[in-house]
Amino acid sequence: MEKGMPVIDLAGLDGKRRKETLARFQDACENWGFFQVVNHGVATELVERTKRLTHEYHDAVLKPAFQQSEVVKKVEAGEGRIGDKDWETCFFVQHLPASNADKVPNISTELFETIKEYEQEAAKLAERLLDLICENLALEEGYIKKAFAGASGPFMGTKFAKYPSCPKPDLITGLRTHTDAGGIILVLQDDVPGLQFLKGGDWVDVVPVPGAIFINTGDQLEVITNGRIKSIPHRVIAQEEGGRISIATFYNPASDAVIGPAPSLLYPVFKFEEYMKVYAGTKFADKEPRFEAMKTRPAELDGPLNGLVY
Repeated sequence: MEKGMPVIDLAGLDGKRRKETLARFQDACENWGFFQVVNHGVATELVERTKRLTHEYHDAVLKPAFQQSEVVKKVEAGEGRIGDKDWETCFFVQHLPASNADKVPNISTELFETIKEYEQEAAKLAERLLDLICENLALEEGYIKKAFAGASGPFMGTKFAKYPSCPKPDLITGLRTHTDAGGIILVLQDDVPGLQFLKGGDWVDVVPVPGAIFINTGDQLEVITNGRIKSIPHRVIAQEEGGRISIATFYNPASDAVIGPAPSLLYPVFKFEEYMKVYAGTKFADKEPRFEAMKTRPAELDGPLNGLVY
């Protein structure tokens, strides 16, 4: 298990390090639920351009309204802790099954074209990561994408958020504690701190790695994997020296997708006597093959149970 928050080099999937890289990726998914990936295939120039244009849009379009908002007035007045609002500005763009980027108010041609370019790369990376999860869990390739599809394909959208400098950060949270409802989330961020995830009862600061994309897993992956992968509570802390950018792309099920555990990841149903017949010859071996044996109904289940073995 990783000692610090995992950083997975996806270049290791090609060649002799594939098995090791898959194992580290599995540990990151099952024991952390949040990690960073490098050599992910999304061009650095595109990532930096997306972040730069998001900053510019927020400052030009969203900042004036935010500065006049009730939440800013309440924080500046210092009337006490605000627990029902967040210190952020944001806009949301849907990509799949159809894009609505052209509906973003006052969007520049450059930002519009950049969003269209980035969404294609983000979709490819999200589906690649989901297939790695399938491979580690012995699910067929594309299983999770199909589970997410519904009638018209998976949903994907991006929240473009900025967490401005806050004059009294002890009075409000940048983004309140929550888990993400959907599938897998890809986050572009700058070097301004603030994002925290819960690990072992402690809040872990996410320190961005240059060139990395941050990944976390949502509620629906927890369901599909029967709890093997967990969605993890996280939050964003308001900062006096803020200005943090977060570009979070959510690859989620379609609204009509029917979500449930993958059948192969469920424990089998059996009579206790049947289990004991397998256990009698495998007591000192690992338990997982016994559970798998109960799924395939081995021949020894038809024989007598020659005494109990505890």
